[in-house]
Amino acid sequence: MDNKTKRYVIGVDFGTDSARTVIVDAFSGEELATAVQYYPRWSEGRYCDPVKNQYRQHPVDYMEVLEATIREALGQCDSGVAGKVAGISMDTTGSTPALTDAEGIPLALTEGFEENPNAMFILWKDHTAVKEAEEINRLARSGGVNYIKYVGGVYSSEWVWAKVLHVIRQDASVRQAAASWIEHCDWMPALLCGRQRPDEVVRSRCAAGHKALWHREWNGLPPGSFFRKLDPALERIRNNLYSETFTSDIRVGYLSPEWADRLGLTTQVAVGTGAFDCHMGAVGGEATPNVLTRTIGTSTCDIMTAHYKDVGDQLIAGICGQVDGSVIPGYVGLEAGQSGFGDIYAWFKNVLAWPVENLLDNTTLISPETKAKLKEEILEQIIPGLTDAAARIPFEESAVVALDWMNGRRTPDANQEVKGAMIGLTLGSDAPRIFKALVEATAFGSKAIVERFGREGVRIKEIIGLGGIARKSSFVMQTMANVLNMPIKIAASEQTCAFGAAMFAAVAGGIHKRVEDAQKAMGKGFDMVYHPNRDKADKYALLYRKYEQLGAFVEEHSD
Repeated sequence: MDNKTKRYVIGVDFGTDSARTVIVDAFSGEELATAVQYYPRWSEGRYCDPVKNQYRQHPVDYMEVLEATIREALGQCDSGVAGKVAGISMDTTGSTPALTDAEGIPLALTEGFEENPNAMFILWKDHTAVKEAEEINRLARSGGVNYIKYVGGVYSSEWVWAKVLHVIRQDASVRQAAASWIEHCDWMPALLCGRQRPDEVVRSRCAAGHKALWHREWNGLPPGSFFRKLDPALERIRNNLYSETFTSDIRVGYLSPEWADRLGLTTQVAVGTGAFDCHMGAVGGEATPNVLTRTIGTSTCDIMTAHYKDVGDQLIAGICGQVDGSVIPGYVGLEAGQSGFGDIYAWFKNVLAWPVENLLDNTTLISPETKAKLKEEILEQIIPGLTDAAARIPFEESAVVALDWMNGRRTPDANQEVKGAMIGLTLGSDAPRIFKALVEATAFGSKAIVERFGREGVRIKEIIGLGGIARKSSFVMQTMANVLNMPIKIAASEQTCAFGAAMFAAVAGGIHKRVEDAQKAMGKGFDMVYHPNRDKADKYALLYRKYEQLGAFVEEHSD
């Protein structure tokens, strides 16, 4: 294909800590450029309070990093590439909503709310709304229509309605100013196209179906009368929302002149409907029906598609939703996941690093410059050092057993009030042995999800690993393969979420008719497979029962 007929697409992945942009050849899948930048305010820890499980992000962070990464990526390409970009699609974490004014502007971008965390986007991992989630669950189960039956039968504090209810109760000024709310994945395309008014926004089927209780059975969102029983203000906000949703192959519009100029692109660039990161990541990882994709990072998000005939009228208990077309149009999208995965390793690293972070500065034996370099070197070596040491520990049936609920439990059966735990500690339980138990705990949490799908009659043909941990930690992935007793294929693309967004951009931009066509043309395949060690798999099956017993005890005694 000559340069005159080449077309390019852009995928943008808004993650928890940073955003990444890829520019891809829409026909061959060749990756021309990648750019990653961290959110400036988030990196400083602003607007967050981990003790309260409060995690908020400023919309300006999203806008600045979007502009910076796209311009940086374009700067890595030949000068003619920008004029041949056909489409752009974006994914975000979720549920990550913000309350808006009547014009659809996030309140943090309006006068008087610039520094108010309650006016910002409420990150997926914010668990301040545990009590509100339980209120929603009690109301949904109290008789009449069960509006939570398509989201596994449990509504989570990680999802939009619980978060909105919590914020409007906590903050009178936000309660009064809020006219509507918007998910991050809906706001980005609306912003780029100049379609922010609530009645103009093209709403994501993925976000609405999995987190906002949207379903065709009740013609959209639950009625205002349902929300009135929770709070009259919630009914008012609900009535300024939507009834229709759209799959991610649908074009929202084209870049507005303002954003075309800011990004260095043209107004002929189509903007696709947004979705959550791991749903687009499953597409970027070349998932097909009944293949479970696991995006493994700070948390995990497990995505699978299934044929309508395989799901039928069955309600799959304890997962994060079964939604028509939420991943690939024409299939039912199924979601599960773990609230903590890499975050658990990071927590243990921070525990071990306390003396380095807090005592090293007091020493007078070395210069300030040496202190800084030594601190940086030690912090960088903690996880690799633990990993190497843990990998050499022989399997012990009576080993330490940990529970991976430090950030609550997403699935099976969402419960953000449960906590992590550990048993089997002795005076010989050193840091590598505890780290090994934490890795095994995250693998056991993965097994609980796989087993739940199996018990609900959903067949899993194979497993694909995506994300940073899947590509970087052979110890974690081999442990997971042993625990699951299944092979795990690792996608070749380092940025599968952004790559999946680029595939959807190729459809929105008219290059490919269906996302399956984009997958075939642009897919990068797999570069490794972890096969289970049968002997260890049998031993882990026994250890997993201890994990289940520990979990049952902790849940029974949770406040």
